[in-house]
Amino acid sequence: MTKRALITGLTGQDGAYLAQLLLSKGYEVHGIVRRSASADVVDARLRWLGIDGQIQVHDGNLTDLSCLIRILRDVKPDEIYNLGAQSFVKSSWQQPLLTGSVTAMGAHNMLEAVRLEAPEARFYQASSSEMYGLIQESVQSETTPFYPRSPYAVAKLYGHWMTVNYRESFGLHASSGILFNHESPLRGIEFVTRKITDGVARIKLGLQEKLALGNLDATRDWGHARDYVRAMWLMLQQEKADDYVIATGRTTSVRDFCVLAFSQAGLTMEDHVVVDPRFMRPAEVDVLLGDASKAKAKLGWEAECTLEQLVSEMLEADLERIKQREKL
Repeated sequence: MTKRALITGLTGQDGAYLAQLLLSKGYEVHGIVRRSASADVVDARLRWLGIDGQIQVHDGNLTDLSCLIRILRDVKPDEIYNLGAQSFVKSSWQQPLLTGSVTAMGAHNMLEAVRLEAPEARFYQASSSEMYGLIQESVQSETTPFYPRSPYAVAKLYGHWMTVNYRESFGLHASSGILFNHESPLRGIEFVTRKITDGVARIKLGLQEKLALGNLDATRDWGHARDYVRAMWLMLQQEKADDYVIATGRTTSVRDFCVLAFSQAGLTMEDHVVVDPRFMRPAEVDVLLGDASKAKAKLGWEAECTLEQLVSEMLEADLERIKQREKL
């Protein structure tokens, strides 16, 4: 029988790649999309991947438990992937209550809807490496204590522990993926990696001269979103639900990411990058480096795309996008 999957956050980076993966495996894919005044552009990522029109879309919102119950009743999914969130860390300081409502309580609403309407379905919660925050161990694993440093991270931690609680209290097959930073050409322009590759592309094409960034010394464990959604799927194929760190095991500073992107474009970072205090976080997460050995041992998962390949793919995509937009 054809498996049926439901994805929240369908039109985001991860939702789009996950939908593509599930379609390639023969799934019937459904997605929840929040009503937006910019409805004509919300499916841009699905169109980029060439899968628009292949997914059954449902209007809904993670803050509305009743609509989630209705959608689950209509779809009857075998697998549920909760990727929806207010996911931009910087915005979580400006919109902390919204972040809590969507990212924390939204996950709780989804779990409660599953408990009430689809208790046999397998559930995936998108947890985040930002939960580690002020790191308590130099390399972070499933047993590393959390110390969140932003409203976003606090909200994600609530959703993470609620997933554990519903698994242990109600017997749901509910797993969390503690995903470290993962990027792609579909990353939103507000995220630093995409801001860098878009800026480098614009500088290369002569459309701007400078690129303003915040903390260049923050380091992250960056992988490709296409690899990471494969890990999500693998978690829900296991007999027993569990929590997994998904990471590459390589940490790179924002500065070195810049150097790599500029050098791939034949440019020098020092000639173009300026530090702007407006882009500094109130409380910084200095270093993140994940240990995905559990995922490798139990899921057979490991990252396939290198950082160099990731930067090249993002830069080429931004060059092409800008050329088309500017008719260059």
